[in-house]
Amino acid sequence: MPLSASRADGARQRNGELSMKTAKSPLRVVANSDLNRSPVALYIQLATLFRTRIANGEWPVGSRIPNVDELAVEFAVARGTMREALGLLEKEGLLERLRARGTFIRKSPVDSHAHKLAIDWKSLISAHEGAAIEVLEQRVVTELPQVDRSKGQPADKYQMMRRLHLRQGQPYLVGRFYLEYELFKKGPPLQFRRLPTLPILHKIAGARIASAWQTLTIGTADVDIAALLKIPLNAPVAKVDRIAIDKAGTILYAGHGIYRGDSISMEMELR
Repeated sequence: MPLSASRADGARQRNGELSMKTAKSPLRVVANSDLNRSPVALYIQLATLFRTRIANGEWPVGSRIPNVDELAVEFAVARGTMREALGLLEKEGLLERLRARGTFIRKSPVDSHAHKLAIDWKSLISAHEGAAIEVLEQRVVTELPQVDRSKGQPADKYQMMRRLHLRQGQPYLVGRFYLEYELFKKGPPLQFRRLPTLPILHKIAGARIASAWQTLTIGTADVDIAALLKIPLNAPVAKVDRIAIDKAGTILYAGHGIYRGDSISMEMELR
């Protein structure tokens, strides 16, 4: 056996002895042109992909992942690009790079940001209990977005408020609501700066609500949302729109939320 091959085998054996639990991922070279189809920086695309591998268990918590050289070969990118991608996940606390030992998965994004999306009014009322809220913007408006006006008749004016929701210091939702102005004043207004909207709405106008809808769509984060939710540009997000109207067809409430994609799950009983 050639000396170089013997040394390589020895190195592989030593690496294998460092951990009895190693993330197994078949080496598959991903053409660089596939990554280049997106305008998003390569290292951000790779970080998003690796975040998904951790979340779905392909790279289990506690396991050691392939080294930088192996990953660079798999994705046909420079080692510097791969180090940048892993550096993002290290900053998020998802992995830890140990000198002379390798890179290990420390936690899953699912563990950190799980939020179960409610699918009925009663559950929605308590969905954001315990969340911290930061007000980003607020003003009185006399127009609703076109998507909302299709569901009913608008009131004379609304209070608009845009807020950031956080759990354990981690942002998971950017929400914007339009609440009929007289209801907002009845709130009282101070509550909307620190508490979820729907429990307040249910308390002050639950008997008036005749119909309500919720729509979920999947999209990607723009520059603004990516910065607020601390996720890469074009990372997956879930967009949730809600409308509540009274018996006369007047829109009392319209809400629009954007959840980070790794923070949300929805479960429906089928039978």
